[in-house]
Amino acid sequence: MAEEEQPKLPQPSPDPPPLKFDPTRMIGIIKRKALIKDLAAVYHAECLSYCQQLFDLQSKWDEPFIDITEDSRKETTRPSKRIKKLR
Repeated sequence: MAEEEQPKLPQPSPDPPPLKFDPTRMIGIIKRKALIKDLAAVYHAECLSYCQQLFDLQSKWDEPFIDITEDSRKETTRPSKRIKKLR
């Protein structure tokens, strides 16, 4: 039997010449980096705002509920010094 001929693989092309330094690309990179930094600052501030809102809501949740529709002349009750555990 004759030896089977293997298909010839195409020769890899020589490496492309190195790119020349283009200062306009650097300017674009610097601008994008600044935009990303600004965006991160906005997200951070928004996150802090949401955390503060959550903290305020949790504080309100821990306060005892006082029904003000009843006779307001009644003496308001003080919250107990010991907080009851719900679970």
